[in-house]
Amino acid sequence: MNSRLLIKNATLVTMDENRGVINSGDLLIENNIIKAISPGTGEVPGDTEIISGKDRVVIPGLINLHNHAAMTLFRSYADDYPLMEWLTKKIFPAEAKLTEEDVYWGTALALLEMIRGGTTTFVDMYYFMEQTARACQESGIRALLSQVFIGSENSHKGFNSLEDAIKFIENWQGEDNGRIQPILGPHALYTCPPDFLKRVLKETEHLGTLIHIHLSESRYEVEETLKQYNKTPVALMDEMGMFERHVLAGHCVHLNDQDIDILSSRRVGISHNPCSNLKLGNGIAPLKQLLDKNACVGLGTDGAASNNNLDMFEEIKLSSLLQKGTQEDPTIIPAYTAFSLATRGGARALNMEGKLGVIKEGARADLAIINFRQPHLQPHNDPIANLVYSASASDVETVIVEGKILYHRGEFMTLDEEKIYHEAGICAGRLRQ
Repeated sequence: MNSRLLIKNATLVTMDENRGVINSGDLLIENNIIKAISPGTGEVPGDTEIISGKDRVVIPGLINLHNHAAMTLFRSYADDYPLMEWLTKKIFPAEAKLTEEDVYWGTALALLEMIRGGTTTFVDMYYFMEQTARACQESGIRALLSQVFIGSENSHKGFNSLEDAIKFIENWQGEDNGRIQPILGPHALYTCPPDFLKRVLKETEHLGTLIHIHLSESRYEVEETLKQYNKTPVALMDEMGMFERHVLAGHCVHLNDQDIDILSSRRVGISHNPCSNLKLGNGIAPLKQLLDKNACVGLGTDGAASNNNLDMFEEIKLSSLLQKGTQEDPTIIPAYTAFSLATRGGARALNMEGKLGVIKEGARADLAIINFRQPHLQPHNDPIANLVYSASASDVETVIVEGKILYHRGEFMTLDEEKIYHEAGICAGRLRQ
């Protein structure tokens, strides 16, 4: 493939507050960055690959901040259970059967779904992370990957040790020019007690990695932490000094005012996962209050076992509608804010602001192209409103990461779709037994 790519005559949703939406614009990619945006592409060399942008909208690639990719194998396996029962009686026993091959094919299936839906960056936490990394490497997606581990005696077969996680980081740090980034993934406070988390904190001093953890996901988690430590999970982690490092916290549903102040002032990355939180009956995160405090909030899907899809457009829409409905105010979380959560907000939560989640000169060429020549996306009164309230993953036509086309008009360029369906089906069938 050419290292120079031109998307010509498209609507560009830049998510750059200074530029907004550019109608009938050109976007030039050289190697892995956005080189120029119309006006300014100038004369284009003859070896440039050109994609027509007629009736198309180009967006920054979507950022999925919280996932367990290989859990696609458990899609529709354990529905309609409360969180702790879902984990302890259904998911943990099933995960005890997982093999490296299962995780590879389950991840590959998730990558098909995410890439097809315009996701170009995702954050993962699961087992056999070497296999997840291998699948990501082959696919071309951008990924931050954590080998999940716990520090309590309440373990089950499949959880790894802190040492395993460190080994994974050492094996993958710097691979693929940083497109695949290994990080630390302690599961949660209820499986990683404070003394153990202090060990994790110490390791970050020389590893320098992001910490990815579940936090304040359920009311039960908060109540148990209050009983045991007389502090909320957020306050306890703050007291331990965890937020002096870069932390990405998944869920953050049950927060009080002090928790919100801590998360905001410490610039903790927050993954808001509305679909999973609703499906598991965990409640609705105080998104408006977090944004009012300028918290670093983005969106995630969680795993396909608790969602049950990896459609970021669904998360975007719900992030807006839930707040409007519960607070009886249609002005809350307008379309631009909702779409920003999946782009600029995700980049900010990962400390990659200006590099990802925006279309501007010098940013990484991680993009998705949406086909707007469809009844539900007409007319073009407001492209961003159409993206938020009308679009879905199936409207994505082209996906580009690091300037490389991964998906275009129904064809995956790096993944064998049929083989993945076949192998993932075999793995899921064995795990169901």
